[in-house]
Order: sequence, then C-alpha cells, then structure tokens
Amino acid sequence: MTSTTTGSLYDPAGTAAGLENVRSLVNLALDVLQEVAADRGGPVAPGGAHGAREAAAKALVEPLLPEHGSAPTAVLDDLVRSYAQWSVDLTHPAALARMQPPPTASGVAAELVAATLNQSLHAWESGPFALDLDRWVISQLAGLVGYGVGAGGTLTAGGSVSNLMALVAARDETLAVKLGRSVFQEGLPALGVQPVVVCPEGIHFSIGRAARVLGIGEDHVVTVPTDAQGRMIPAEADRILTELPADRVAVALVACAGSTDLGIVDPLPELAEIARRHGVWLHADAAYGAGALFSDELRGMLDGLAEADSVTLDLHKFGWSPASSAALLVRREETLLPFGLSPTTCLSADDDTCAGYIGSQNTSLQTTRRVDALKIAVTMRTLGKERLGAMVDTCHGLARHAAARIAAEPRLELFVDPPLTAVLFRYLPADGLDVDAFNGKLRRRLLEDGRALLARTHVEVDGRSRVFLKLMLLNPDTTPAQLDAILDELLAVAAALEVELGD
Repeated sequence: MTSTTTGSLYDPAGTAAGLENVRSLVNLALDVLQEVAADRGGPVAPGGAHGAREAAAKALVEPLLPEHGSAPTAVLDDLVRSYAQWSVDLTHPAALARMQPPPTASGVAAELVAATLNQSLHAWESGPFALDLDRWVISQLAGLVGYGVGAGGTLTAGGSVSNLMALVAARDETLAVKLGRSVFQEGLPALGVQPVVVCPEGIHFSIGRAARVLGIGEDHVVTVPTDAQGRMIPAEADRILTELPADRVAVALVACAGSTDLGIVDPLPELAEIARRHGVWLHADAAYGAGALFSDELRGMLDGLAEADSVTLDLHKFGWSPASSAALLVRREETLLPFGLSPTTCLSADDDTCAGYIGSQNTSLQTTRRVDALKIAVTMRTLGKERLGAMVDTCHGLARHAAARIAAEPRLELFVDPPLTAVLFRYLPADGLDVDAFNGKLRRRLLEDGRALLARTHVEVDGRSRVFLKLMLLNPDTTPAQLDAILDELLAVAAALEVELGD
C-alpha cells in the first residue's frame, strides 16, 4: 500500500496541497486538449461509428480498477487524450447535429469549482451556500418566465427529467383536486379512474416515456390535431377534454413552447384558458424554445408562458451553460410536494427545519445532487441580458441565412422557414434513387468523413413520414460564409454519392 507525500492514502482536492495538484493536473489536461485541437481537421475524427469503437477498444485495454494505481499524470494524459480525440468539437462551424452549444469559459471554470468542492443539495450540512444559491437561481429563472411570488422549481439533469417531474406533479395535483384523494399515498389502482395526458401531435418523445414510467401508459396519451403550422388547435383540445368519459380523467395538457425540430409554439394563452376551465394542469415544454426569452425580437413567441402551471427549460441549449443545466419551474411551489420526504427520515427533522437548516430533498427526484446552479449563475451573469440576447439573435440570423441558401439550391428542399434555429431540409437525388434512403446515407457519409455533423429527423409529407436533415445553429461565432462552405461541401458529397449509387 502506498500513500502520497502528504501522508494521505489518496489525493483529496480540497486541501492546500490538493488544490495545487488540481492546478497542475488541470494544466496538463488543458495542454492535451490544445494539442488535440491543433490536429483537428473537422468537427469529429473521421472513421464513423466503427472508427470510434476501434479507438475505444485500443484505449481501454487496462481494467477500470487495476491492482495497483498509476500516477494521475499518466492516467489523465492517456484517457483525456483518447477522450478528446474522439469528442465532437462543438466550436467547429460544421458541428450542427445536436443541441449542444460550446459552453462559456466562465461556466466551465465554475464547473471545476463545483467538482472540487463537491457540495450537495440534499441537506444543509452538505452545502450551506450552495442551497441558497440554488434557490436564488430558481427564483430568478421563475421571474424570467413571468412567474410571480409563490413560484418554485428545481434544477434537473435535462428536459426529459423535467417533463417527467412535471407530469408527476400534474397527475397528483389534478387528481387530488378532482377526487380529493392522494395518489402518492394510495396509488393509482385504488382511485378507480384512468389518468389521461393530452398533447399535440409531434410532442417530444419524453412525454410518452413519462406516461409509461408513471403507470399512465402511452395508450392514454391523447393527441390533439394540429393546424397547417403544426400548432395545437385549441378548439380540438377543448373538444377532447369535454368528450372524455367520466372514468378517464385528464391530468395534464402539454403544450410545445419551441419544438426541437420546427420551433413550434402552441397557442399558450388560449390553451391556458381551456386548461383552467377543465381543471387540467398546463405544462409547457420550453426546453429549447425558452431561448427566445432572451431575445427582444423573439420573446413574443412565448406570450402566455407564465400562464402554464409548469415550464421546462434547458440552459445547456440556448444558454451556453455546460450540461447539465436544466430546470423545472412551477407556478405554485407547493405543487412539488409529491417529491417530499416522510418527516421520519434522517434528512427532515422538524426542529432543524424550524431553525432554518433546510435541504432541497423535498423538491427533487434526487437526494445527492450536484450544484448546477453555480455554472448557470456564473454563465448568465458573465454574459448579461444584452449579450445573451445578441447571441440568440445571431443564431436565428444564421438559421435564416442557411434557409435562404437552401431554398435557392435546386437540388435541396427546405421544409419550412425556421422560427428559431433549427433548419430542416433534404437533398433531392436523381430519379430512381429513394429520397429517404439517400438522405440517410448522405448524412452517414458526412459523419464517416468527419466533414460535418448533421442530425436527421422524420416529418410528415403528404401523409408519409419522410427523412429530413437538420442543421442546429447554436454557435454564434459561426459565420454565414462558413455555413455556405458547409452546404457547398454537402452538395459535392451528395453529387458524388449519386454517381456512386447510380453505377
């Protein structure tokens, strides 16, 4: 058994000596990242899925827990180098596939501090200042969406978790009001009714998954028809809620507030009025669309957001904070009570609570929980409202530029003008080639070559689900000229692929 020169069995980060070790090791890691960045030729290393697996197999030969440890400098150099070589370079203009913006340097530094101090939010003695910081960030975000006094919320691991928690609160609050019964004490079978979730066609997949997890079942997710712009039709939502039989109780009306493909925002004011009239919880999924709140030009898209009972938002999308930086906000803090603990646990003694020693274990699915509030606060205070709004507007402008270029190309088809920053399009190959299969192969060819990272999605065209490619513009440092070069490259690769497949 060996020990460090300080006499410790390991190298704790928080001591004076440990902080110096952190400084040295971080510098080493940053040197490796700079070396890898200097060798990059595209947004990802060429080789595609096979190349990535092969690289991982070579790098991960040693066991996770060897009999004897190694010097941290050697371990870091080995694993960080391999990790970086096959990471997506989010700063590259051709990294256009996913909702992963390059985070701010200040947010990354805050993440290091959070990891070094390793606070948690479940009990006061696990993170005294962290708890107040967390509550302050939630309060500030609640004000951002338009909530007033009495609002609450929690930071989460992402939009899917936020949506799940929103449906838990919706289910339990609505059934408690309508039936006078407690779901989280009695369970669903004892209530004798079938909960129903109502949402528009094309809602994010996490809503259906949440219905499965909650025991509601996907068969009881009722979809509302949408108009020509893809927005939920309020009159149809009203009709569906009115016609539900007595043994089927709608617990949530879920609205899009910026869908991930098309940026669709459902008519929130009208839906809020309908939800109130039927006694149904209105949840707004603004995980992506909440970025419009930062923009003077786009903010009007989200009129009525504050009328929702709960809102999902992700600041690791349109907020440039390192993942995960997501939140569930609720108009009334007490509606998070289903996540509360029994008063008999070691984390919730009444006398401690009365004295102000209060953790956040009653507002989250998690007990031990990292302090995401620090990087959010540092990022937002560093950027400020004016610069953050300019970043959103710049990305929106890039999307409009890409859309105009695509619309002008005879071999490309634009699906719709982008209301936010997602641009959907497809390549139209020569007759005899299947359009869907071709676009899928075109995307993979670009991935394998490491030239560009594009997403793919499926949208309905003439009653059929068709493959479309997607550009996600979340890097405000990208230039229109760089976008043009990426589309030129795509057209060249597509033309070569047509020849190859036509032979």
